[in-house]
Amino acid sequence: MEHGDGVRELVLSAPERRNAMNLEMSTELRAAAAACREAGDRVVVVSGEGKAFCAGADLPELFGHPDRPVAQTHELLQDYYRAFLDLRDLPVPVIAAVQGAAVGAGLNLALSCDIRIAGHDATFGATFARIGLHPGGGCTLFLVRRLGASRALRTLLLGESLDAARAVEWGLADGPYEEPRDAALELAARCAQVPDDLRGHIVATTRLAEDTDDLDAVLAQETWAQAVSASSPQVQEWVDRFR
Repeated sequence: MEHGDGVRELVLSAPERRNAMNLEMSTELRAAAAACREAGDRVVVVSGEGKAFCAGADLPELFGHPDRPVAQTHELLQDYYRAFLDLRDLPVPVIAAVQGAAVGAGLNLALSCDIRIAGHDATFGATFARIGLHPGGGCTLFLVRRLGASRALRTLLLGESLDAARAVEWGLADGPYEEPRDAALELAARCAQVPDDLRGHIVATTRLAEDTDDLDAVLAQETWAQAVSASSPQVQEWVDRFR
């Protein structure tokens, strides 16, 4: 769904199952991410139709075959979770508008986004261990980076869910908002007004800073991007004010 000014909304549309993600939906999400890249969208918002953002994976489809070889399940899961990483790889801000449940795979999808906007009823559930399942989809990495190792380990081992207030307090989400989708689209519209090159460089540098402890690498990218932006008319207008 296009909202103008380069803002595109990807809507999970299976409200009858609270947007639980099956293999078909994962494939569709990959195609949608590719379309965003091809169209040159400036900002992407991910939302869910109905009362939930995403209530997790389709458990019978993914895990209902105990006789399937482990290697085959491993390959299937790698393909399944690739959709989330394709969103993460987009060179633009990706914003999750989370109302209701973001549980299991739904949590992973929200964590794959750069920014999470939480509604008052949002629930972020790392509930894998509660059903005897190891976390997947990058959940361990994302939670450690956002909550710290101690809180992440506790949350994962106990299969805990964070309500909106706790998620905001712990830095997992922004909000909470009465209408998270509206708040996400408003934020997206503001981000879309940032010049394309500048926005892209800030996204890339912020992700690099999150993914590495190499200060030299971050400084190198920052200074290069800053040097590129220094010749822009906007910067030169400010420079002229101080001459």
